[in-house]
Amino acid sequence: MNEFGIKGKNASIASLGLGNVAAAWWNLTPSELVEETLMRGEGELTDTGALAIDTGEFTGRSPKDKFMVYDDISKDVIWWGDINIKFDPAKFDLLYNRVTSYLSGKEVYVRDAYACADPKYRLNIRVVTEFPWSNLFANNLFLRPTADEIQNFNPEWTIVCAPGFKADAAIDGTRQHNFAILNLTKKVILIGGTGYTGEIKKGIFTLLNYILPHEKGVLSMHCSANQGKNGDTAVFFGLSGTGKTTLSADPNRALIGDDEHGWSDDAVFNFEGGCYAKCIDLTREKEPQIWDAIKFGALVENIDFVDGTRTVDYASTSKTENTRVAYPIDHISNALPVSKGAPPKNIFFLTADAFGVLPPISKLTVEQAMYHFISGYTAKVAGTEMGITEPQTTFSACFGKAFLPLHPGKYAELLGKKLKANPDINVWLVNTGWTGGAYGVGSRIKLSYTRALITAALEGQLDKVEYGTTPFFKLRFPTSCPGVPAEILEPRNTWADKAAFENTTVKLAEQFRKNFEQYASGVSKDILDAAPVVNAVNA
Repeated sequence: MNEFGIKGKNASIASLGLGNVAAAWWNLTPSELVEETLMRGEGELTDTGALAIDTGEFTGRSPKDKFMVYDDISKDVIWWGDINIKFDPAKFDLLYNRVTSYLSGKEVYVRDAYACADPKYRLNIRVVTEFPWSNLFANNLFLRPTADEIQNFNPEWTIVCAPGFKADAAIDGTRQHNFAILNLTKKVILIGGTGYTGEIKKGIFTLLNYILPHEKGVLSMHCSANQGKNGDTAVFFGLSGTGKTTLSADPNRALIGDDEHGWSDDAVFNFEGGCYAKCIDLTREKEPQIWDAIKFGALVENIDFVDGTRTVDYASTSKTENTRVAYPIDHISNALPVSKGAPPKNIFFLTADAFGVLPPISKLTVEQAMYHFISGYTAKVAGTEMGITEPQTTFSACFGKAFLPLHPGKYAELLGKKLKANPDINVWLVNTGWTGGAYGVGSRIKLSYTRALITAALEGQLDKVEYGTTPFFKLRFPTSCPGVPAEILEPRNTWADKAAFENTTVKLAEQFRKNFEQYASGVSKDILDAAPVVNAVNA
């Protein structure tokens, strides 16, 4: 390995306040980073060659410890509140200096990378990490410059990640010892006290959710995307557990990306150069592409091994249910060489409706699309979290509320503008949850049925069938679809107790309406009119 490696790197690291580090290892290869991790005793190899590490105390993001510096640039633009928590700029400077002092005398790992596969929106990033495996994560998840590009690399933003540094809330202005802070003026993301690598990824996603809509007029999206053989693009929105990654991983379609994209006037493009997939209960049968991607160069987090082996026990939740794998997108055999496609022809909003009242698929109007986009609905089921004994609604604006620096209405406005300008785009609401009753009474909609419905939508087969309309939610659903029993397409028909169906539907509709109250003042009457209607006529 070559310390510094390129002339002038000493000065570059010093400009970040890191001139006193013991060594700065620049742009190491995945093999070198794996070797470093093993030599430091911070990881193990699995029997597939992937590197397994533990992220320590935090095995997921800590939303209450995510901050944004409140200053002249941010104060009048950011959607302040419990998602974007204000942080004092003077406190940031002091904390940054404390982190760089902590890193003095230590070896650090530096990576030059970028986000956005469309060159028009490329964002150069320099990532400085305390641990080599954090740097491997950055290599896998961000886009990778060529050797020639690295020679004259000019970063616009910097991430400094020091999991071993523990903040003192009384001194540093944090809530507790961990933090992730975004500073729009200094163009720095500062992470400390947590080894969870997703903080690196989502820091940049939050940033792009500011830059692209606010400065470029590009809709940033928390979605997966793929492309058909005819060049048609489909995007899939959905919260955790709705099937976003699974349903976009179609062997008959090329993968654009699995999580974060931008939609400009002429393209859908991936923000990333890799995938960060959940591993819980992973099997080759259910997720063949993800299974095959877990090989040398991949990073698996917080997993357990089968006793006495190096085989991963994907069923184990002893450390967390949020076990993860990070791998470069080229580990997926049918990924596009350049993660960019045409504007979408079909958009899918995925929801795991545990109440069993939404159709398996329904076609949305523009106003309904904007309403359901802002709502971002899914449901948690009993047993997934402590204290949950019956289905619970979960709403996350734009299917990614935790990462929105701007008011959700801004993103919905961009979506509506694009849909109105392109009336041939289809927007579908897909229920991957329950049918025949709520969780505990009904059954989960078969994945094969969901795939058949999505395939029919993609191939235009649902343009040729008759539609019905649900009560209350006013959703238009196809009455037939190849490969899917007609009786499950209309939710009411699948319930033995019709009165229970209507009562449950009203309960869910009222929760939709209550959730939307926080956004009502910032949207048009047409969007408000797309809300579920609960009245005597519907009943």
